[in-house]
Amino acid sequence: MFSKKSQTFKPKKNIQEGSKQYQLKQYAEATLGSGNLRLAVSLPAGEDLNEWLAVNTVDFFNQINMLYGTITEFCTTSECPVMSAGPKYEYHWADGTTVKKAIKVSAPEYVDYLMTWVQSQLDDESIFPSKIGVLFPKNFQSIVKTIFKRLFRVYAHIYHSHFQKIVNLGEEAHLNTSLKHFIFFIQEFNLVDKKELGPLSELIETLIKN
Repeated sequence: MFSKKSQTFKPKKNIQEGSKQYQLKQYAEATLGSGNLRLAVSLPAGEDLNEWLAVNTVDFFNQINMLYGTITEFCTTSECPVMSAGPKYEYHWADGTTVKKAIKVSAPEYVDYLMTWVQSQLDDESIFPSKIGVLFPKNFQSIVKTIFKRLFRVYAHIYHSHFQKIVNLGEEAHLNTSLKHFIFFIQEFNLVDKKELGPLSELIETLIKN
């Protein structure tokens, strides 16, 4: 049995108040409040791209954590024995360090591996520096792209396997807005290849038109 404890993820610790990233987070929240998601994702004038990517990576990680948290009791090893997004897409886990060869795992195990891995990236000061003046690594944008590519798979799994439960919980508007925000952000900074978005391509087309 997959333990309930391992399905409950701690959100990334709050961004330090007064820091540059905290100011950017406040800006992001203010522009999101305007309802214009296209505006909300664009890099604020004069700001550092890596800082903006870092703030939004933390935010989307927390958002997806919370959304998945609403359906963990339904996403079990027996209900979801593989991590999939419809019949054409199946995801196997590998992180290149602790799990070097891709392994086939259940959806809840995959999400646990994924969220634990993302958390370790966010907590690593050499990748996501929280101190003022500390530079981001040269491969930072590559790491961010991998994080976003993998986080998208959680949206894809929720829509394909648990959308009716989301509707029953009254969360579909929240889920759709979160995905739309995510898609606008990855499009703005070219973070995820279009082919990776295949499982939700029709839904994405509809969302970005509205």
